[in-house]
Amino acid sequence: MALCHHNRVNISLEALVVRDTHRIPAPSGPPGEGAAVARQLDIALMSAGFKLSGDVLRALSGLSEQTVRSFAVRTLATVREMAGDHVRHNTYFRDFPRNVPDTLDFWLGLLHETLQDPRLAPAARETLRAGALDLLALKGYGRYQHTFEEMLEAQDALVTAASDRVTVLHLGRGLAKEAAELYLRLAQSTTPLGEEDLGTLAELAAHHASGPHPERIPVRENRAVINRVRLSLGADLLVDTVTDVLRLACALSDGDVTLQEPTRFASMPRPTRRALLAALHGVVRDDPGKLGDVAAWSERWKRLGERLHPHEYPKWAGAADVFAVARGEKKAPSFAARVEARLATGDVAGAARVAAGAPGLLFRSLDRLLRLAPDAQDAVLETAGWAVGGVSGRVLLSLREHLLNRGAETGRTRLFANRLGRGVTVPDSRPPLDPQVVEGLAAMLDEEIRGRLPSVGHLVVDPDVLDVVLPLSGKAAGKGLGVLPRGSVSPVDGRLLRFFVYWRQREKRTDFDLSALMLDEDYANPEWLSYTNLRTVAGQHSGDITDAPEGASEFINLTLAKVEARFIVPQVNIFSGEGFEEVEESFFGFMLRDGEQKGRPFEARTVRMKSELRGPGRVALPVVFLRGDDGRWRAKWLHLHLKGGANFNRVEDNRVTTSMLLRGIVERRFLTVRYLMDLLDAEKTTVWDGTAPGGPVTFIGMERPDGLHGDSTVYTPENLGDLVPA
Repeated sequence: MALCHHNRVNISLEALVVRDTHRIPAPSGPPGEGAAVARQLDIALMSAGFKLSGDVLRALSGLSEQTVRSFAVRTLATVREMAGDHVRHNTYFRDFPRNVPDTLDFWLGLLHETLQDPRLAPAARETLRAGALDLLALKGYGRYQHTFEEMLEAQDALVTAASDRVTVLHLGRGLAKEAAELYLRLAQSTTPLGEEDLGTLAELAAHHASGPHPERIPVRENRAVINRVRLSLGADLLVDTVTDVLRLACALSDGDVTLQEPTRFASMPRPTRRALLAALHGVVRDDPGKLGDVAAWSERWKRLGERLHPHEYPKWAGAADVFAVARGEKKAPSFAARVEARLATGDVAGAARVAAGAPGLLFRSLDRLLRLAPDAQDAVLETAGWAVGGVSGRVLLSLREHLLNRGAETGRTRLFANRLGRGVTVPDSRPPLDPQVVEGLAAMLDEEIRGRLPSVGHLVVDPDVLDVVLPLSGKAAGKGLGVLPRGSVSPVDGRLLRFFVYWRQREKRTDFDLSALMLDEDYANPEWLSYTNLRTVAGQHSGDITDAPEGASEFINLTLAKVEARFIVPQVNIFSGEGFEEVEESFFGFMLRDGEQKGRPFEARTVRMKSELRGPGRVALPVVFLRGDDGRWRAKWLHLHLKGGANFNRVEDNRVTTSMLLRGIVERRFLTVRYLMDLLDAEKTTVWDGTAPGGPVTFIGMERPDGLHGDSTVYTPENLGDLVPA
């Protein structure tokens, strides 16, 4: 049993490494003649848009056939899930995108069939008398009318094109080293991880309980995950704020370490309670000012106190003080409260000096401080100058991006997107900042960021990566294949653009609706494709599926040359049932094809992006496609959600809100790789031309190319966050 469990763990770790790094852990096993099976695997992978590098093929060729076959089964399963090819994608209209009917003719045809059916006719007539047409009452509506195999028989075979996606899987080191490296990279990330990456970190942390251990853990949520493992080992906890302990308590109760959602704290054994209380006491003893953090989460502290019983341990008075503050029995003003007290008296320079005790707070407040007292701007900037060294790189970059959108102009739209991707826009009513102040502050930030970036020898940059936005947070971005940070722009090279959504409900009937909103250059004159408008001049909808106990898919097909709009906004509306975070599985993506390519509705090797659908809203806006002045189409990543209604969300009902959000993000300027490249200290910089240099380089690109020197440092979207300085 122990050996079987060990094998299952290794398979799981292998899948994590392949998914997160696009590297194959160096395979091992009995020697043999595995070359033929390895070539068969390579061919099978190409059908899903993947390929083995030459190094991987050589490594597999020297192993036994059975070892390679076992490896092939695992690897194929992993990459097919990465591309969304692990499920069957059927369509309501069997011939899609051919022979999609006019919407009204389609509904009337189903109504005619329904009225001829003695079992269904009475209910249909009743809805008609009420002045409405209930589509769900129509015979055959919303349910597949053919099998997956019958749909495949009606489709032509895919013609291979040079533009099809090929993701190369490179050879890594042994599984243990690859898993340890991934663990340390996630643990030491300087930016918050998304939900899936945080789960991966927890899994890897449990596997690496005995080491290696990260030298530093800048992100507090990551500390909570690691501290849970350290607590189980009896090791010292990595805490320097009381909130670190609160996050750990949430982790121990399988709750939300981001503190965005309340946690129901579980009962804890006495050793755990003692460890948490001792940690609290140590933090408060070393710095009583840390009690100022308690008020922000006072209700959670009260609930936690009911589990920890601090009154049983009078020797840890610091811990008792934490709960006394939470109950309001002891005062402990936070830094923010002390800053507000200074501002209330008009002492802006004094407020800046107080905020400097928490440098991140100071820099997040600089815009406001500079606006409040023009005569104190020099004093505020002087305080910022000596505090800048204590600010995290992520906050510095966030402020630098803020300044890109904060010049002398007024009347712009402000976009707010929270950590969960919920987006809203409001008019920017703030008075402008002095351009000279903006210029001076930007120069200070550039100099500080430049000093924290590593020195590189030969820098090689793929031009396609220059417009990728620096990943300052992974919170809202869904995990998947080809997913880029919000605001990133990438070229769309293809004549046919096809979106898809897949969902599988968990407990109750769930209806997701894939739609596409098309707007002109003024974000107006809407046209859409959806279940209420199955056909336009430019495209077709695959048909409405309203129940997904075994999984369901919907598609939209667009011929880009026929699209007259400036913007194409795909969206997924929840019409009824479970939300994105409740369904068993859901994901969105898009494919690109040449004009003459046929093929089934879903072809994995044409998938350019596939992202998990997660978020609190009832309408998802993953990406927008923009046609530039040069006539070329580009994708810009949104990762946004609209709240929507509890039910009956439709593209035509949320088009105004969508257009406002779209304007906010299209007109916003983001910090990209291009910005960091200009700051990097490189002895030599060249543009990637497809030829690998002979020696080690630092490569920044969309994918790791073949032929790079083994000692090269490579940054791709999978690890681009490593460029964000601490």
